[in-house]
Amino acid sequence: MNPNYLRKTDEELIQEFQDTNDIQAYEALVKRYKDPLVNFVFRFVGDRDVSSDIVQDTMIKFYLNKDAYKSLAKFSTWIYTIASNLAKNELRRQKRKRFLSIYGDDNEETTPQYADNSIILPDKAADMNIKDKIIQKALMKVKAVYREVVILRDVQDFSYEEIAEITNLSLGTVKSRINRGRAQLQKLLKDIYRE
Repeated sequence: MNPNYLRKTDEELIQEFQDTNDIQAYEALVKRYKDPLVNFVFRFVGDRDVSSDIVQDTMIKFYLNKDAYKSLAKFSTWIYTIASNLAKNELRRQKRKRFLSIYGDDNEETTPQYADNSIILPDKAADMNIKDKIIQKALMKVKAVYREVVILRDVQDFSYEEIAEITNLSLGTVKSRINRGRAQLQKLLKDIYRE
């Protein structure tokens, strides 16, 4: 890839892609956002394979709808909005699938699997891995409306204003949901860091 693309801002790259259909500009943006989006979506839906599929769908929507982006907002806000909407759709689809299942509780395909949080290993590296799994499991128990904004703020490091744009919520609602989500998560994780 041309090193000049690495120096350009997101907004310069999307403008170039819109104006000239420059595939390298598109690829540069995909390269910048693929991993952060997979991390965001995974934290939201709890399944790595599904997360990869959602991000791939996000990039396809981005490609097909490039002209829908307007320079009034940051590119990151726009791309995260697409990924967030697709992730929400997936959660709704999984919920319907579980509800309509004729096998009752047999929903292993849609329920993320995690390590047993009662296992505690003395080795610090293993302990960190276990804590990460416990945190992810707890995060999946936080209501989706709160989980989304907590991930955007605390994992993806977006500002309150950017989160309001991504989620199409008022600033006050964003702050309130972040506080409630953090409180839920803190309650679920209260025993993790006791040593």
